[in-house]
Order: sequence, then C-alpha cells, then structure tokens
Amino acid sequence: GTFHGAGKAIKKALPKVKIILAEPEAAPLLKSGVKTDRNPDGSPVDSHPAFASHPIQGWTPDFIPKVLEDAEPQNLMDQLFMVPGSQGIKVAKDLAAFEGILTGIS
Repeated sequence: GTFHGAGKAIKKALPKVKIILAEPEAAPLLKSGVKTDRNPDGSPVDSHPAFASHPIQGWTPDFIPKVLEDAEPQNLMDQLFMVPGSQGIKVAKDLAAFEGILTGIS
C-alpha cells in the first residue's frame, strides 16, 4: 500500500520526482509482467510463476499483493530495480560496520 498511496501523493505534489520500485533479482514477479492468478475474493490461487526463494527475508511473498497489482505499478513507477540477494546482505553489513545503522537485508 505504501507504493500506491504515498507514490500517488508524492507524484501529485512533486511531478518530477522519480519513484523506483525494487524487488529481489531471484524473484522477479513485477519484472515478469505476469499478474497473480486470483480467487473471487482476491486471494492468490497459487504461487506466482516467477517466484523463487531468495535470501532477502521479509521481502516479496510468492504473489503480487493485490493492492500493488491494482495500483498498476507500470503507470506510477519510473524504474524497477533488481536487487541481488548477495548485494542486500553486503549493504546491510556495510551499513552496520561503517555507518552504525542496524538494518535488515530487505
């Protein structure tokens, strides 16, 4: 919901701002362009065909959340950035070691 709600508000207030979505490189659900198959109640029928397990815990379930899919991300985002799992881990370690910022890898 943050992408859709905040993204729309920010783009309206600051039309020149660039909105970049990121997703794990190993689980390119949005990049695939394939929508999640859904039951009549909106829940996913099954895992998304582009899903694969990846080391970035807390990020990217095995479906595209309905609120994100309904937001038509291609109309709001300016770039889709793919994050390799190893890079997520490295950046989290570097932030802790060099900046004192304790964060997860997602």
